[in-house]
Amino acid sequence: MTELLAGGLITALIAGFLGGGHCIGMCGGIVSALSFALPPSQRHPARIAALMLMYNLGRISSYTLAGALVGGLGQLLIHNIQAITQVLGWLAVTMLILMASYIGQWWQGLTRVEALGKYLWRFLEPLGRRLMPVTHPGQALLIGLIWGWLPCGLVYSMLILALSSGSAAQGALLLFVFGLGTLPTLLLTGALARQVTHFFRQPLWRQASALLLLVFALWQALPLLGFSSPPHP
Repeated sequence: MTELLAGGLITALIAGFLGGGHCIGMCGGIVSALSFALPPSQRHPARIAALMLMYNLGRISSYTLAGALVGGLGQLLIHNIQAITQVLGWLAVTMLILMASYIGQWWQGLTRVEALGKYLWRFLEPLGRRLMPVTHPGQALLIGLIWGWLPCGLVYSMLILALSSGSAAQGALLLFVFGLGTLPTLLLTGALARQVTHFFRQPLWRQASALLLLVFALWQALPLLGFSSPPHP
């Protein structure tokens, strides 16, 4: 594994975790629905946990597939147009900066990027609604597979990183790791929705997260500036 890929994986993991507040806004409703869709007599912790895990398995699987597709596209582009490597690299850095700006609430331009996926979501969202209410793990898995394609600026940022990797395998791995980074927040949201939401909306958390993402954006930029072996932050 190259240092550049290792840096990308660390960035993806941290971005997934630090984007927790955004994840709650995008997926928190469906996660809460998984808990309350069951009749009170069936709301056993083990059963709710199974639904949560299957939902997130489906969601992360969709991220991974999208990463593979976009990474494969990057591989074709880089193979046929060598000069595009630098362009894709700087595009990835730019998207990380936009992500930091969104999380820190400095600039909300990333929400405009989410509009790019609204056309696909028009077809997928009704399919997800037909599976509600979720009462067994199979439904939760299918809901997760569909919800993984929900228009999300953070996911799109990671897809640009996957595109710049120039590899279907690396793109899939980057999005898989990003999905793992979002997992703690969404699992906690199912059990402690109010407390978790309050924590991730704290200005101090948002600012610290945004600044840390800027550091990782700089880390990704170092190889593009001629530093072949960027130091670990």
